[in-house]
Amino acid sequence: MRYTVTTFKVRPEVCEPGEPARCSEHAWLIAKPIFANLDADREHFLVLGLNQRNRVVGHKEISSGTLTSSLVNPNEVFTAAMRLRVPAIICCHNHPSGDPMPSMDDQEITRRLKECADMMMIRFLDHIILGHERFFSFSDRGLL
Repeated sequence: MRYTVTTFKVRPEVCEPGEPARCSEHAWLIAKPIFANLDADREHFLVLGLNQRNRVVGHKEISSGTLTSSLVNPNEVFTAAMRLRVPAIICCHNHPSGDPMPSMDDQEITRRLKECADMMMIRFLDHIILGHERFFSFSDRGLL
């Protein structure tokens, strides 16, 4: 039997150095080019890691799913946050249909991620769903 070890890949530069994510629109503008490099016909879930001044220092793709769903485990989300060594995160995922309105599953995973973040003392700033040239922000809607 043979075991292989895979490494954890982090892309530290996803925007202009020092560019802050001051609001959901800034986070959306930072996430758009990342998602542009991913398959548009699948859901992808990623975490943006932010420093104390809300500047994005890296990101990690957590899941790549199907046309209608992607599996997200809070353990993987917060492992990424700890490996990025960040005190705050913004979660982002896309809807290939183009409609950014959250499903019941999206609402449930957001609730679970918020609970876990609170327990780990990591600021969960937002969960953004990207659609076709528009987005949905849980934070803007008061759902966090």
